[in-house]
Amino acid sequence: MVITELFCAFKSDKQVVAKLTTMITKDKVTEIFCIIDEFDKNFDLELKKNLLPVTDGKQHRNRKASLSDSEIMTILLLFHFWTYRNFKHYYIYCICGHMKPDFPNAVSYNRFVELEQRVFLKLVFFLKLFAFGRCTGISFVDSTMIPVCHNLRRYANKVFKWVAADGKGTMGWCHGFKLHLLCNGRGEIITFCLTGANVDDRNPKVWKVLAKDLYGKVFADRGYISPKLFDSLFDDGIQLVHGIKMNMKNRLMSFYDKMMLRKRYIIETINDLLKNKAQLVHSRHRSITNSLVNLVAVLGAYCFFENKPDALQGYYIEDSKQLALF
Repeated sequence: MVITELFCAFKSDKQVVAKLTTMITKDKVTEIFCIIDEFDKNFDLELKKNLLPVTDGKQHRNRKASLSDSEIMTILLLFHFWTYRNFKHYYIYCICGHMKPDFPNAVSYNRFVELEQRVFLKLVFFLKLFAFGRCTGISFVDSTMIPVCHNLRRYANKVFKWVAADGKGTMGWCHGFKLHLLCNGRGEIITFCLTGANVDDRNPKVWKVLAKDLYGKVFADRGYISPKLFDSLFDDGIQLVHGIKMNMKNRLMSFYDKMMLRKRYIIETINDLLKNKAQLVHSRHRSITNSLVNLVAVLGAYCFFENKPDALQGYYIEDSKQLALF
C-alpha cells in the first residue's frame, strides 16, 4: 500500500515536472522556430532566383523530406538548451516523445542523422546574417581548445584522422581543434574561426578572418603579444590592447584600457557557456560533417541564450577608422 502511494506520488510529481518543463520551453521553441522558418523561406526564395537551370537533360529528384529544414535546424538548436548529454537520447525521448505534438512528422533517429547534413550551409548563413552581433568598437578575443578524444587515444581515432592536430594550451596538450572567438561588449559573438589545435593565436590567416568587420579596440590576453600583429592591425584602424609579461618592460597604459582588460571575463564566460552548457566538447562524433553541424548549432543556440555576459550596456563607438590613443 505504501509502495503504491509512493509510486503514485512520484508519477504525479514527474508529470508536474514534465508539464512545467513544457510550459517553460514552449514559448522559446516557438520563438526559435518562427525566426528560423522566416529565414529559411527567404533563403530558399533567393536561392531559386540565382540558381542556374539544369541543362543535362536528366530527371532529378526534388522530393521534400517529411521534416522541413527549419524544423531540423530548430531541433539541432534546442538540444543545447536541455541537460541531455547524448543527442540520441534527446531525440528519442524528447523530440519523438515529450515534444511529439510540436514535431508530428519527426523521423527516426538514423534518418535524422542523415538529414542534418543538409542544413549545414543554411545554419552558417543564418549565423552570419541573423544570429551574430556586430562590432561596437569594443571587442574581446580569445581561443579555446576542442578535443576530439583523449590524448592516449589520438592514434586510434579514425574519424578525425589527418584533420585534427596536437596542440598545447593553458590546460595542457590537446588533440583536436581550436576555436577562435571574437565578441563585443554586449556578449554577442561577432565571428569565429576554426583551426587545428596547433595553430597559433597570432596567425595572420586567423586574423584575416577575424578582422574583416572589425574596428576600434580589441582586448586580448598575453598570448596575443606580437609587434608584427599589432602593426598590421594598427594599419587597418584596429588597436590591439593586451597586458605585459613579467620579463617585459613596463609601459604606459590608460586607465580606461586597464579597466577594460578586466572585462575580459565576457569572452571567458562565453567559452564556459559553450563548453559546459551548450556541450561544445564531446567525443561521440562519427563523422566530420556532423561535428561541424554540431559546432554551428552550438554557436546558434548561444545567440538565443538569455544569460549572456554583458558589461557595456548601451555603449557604442562609431566606425570612424580612427584610433583614440589618449
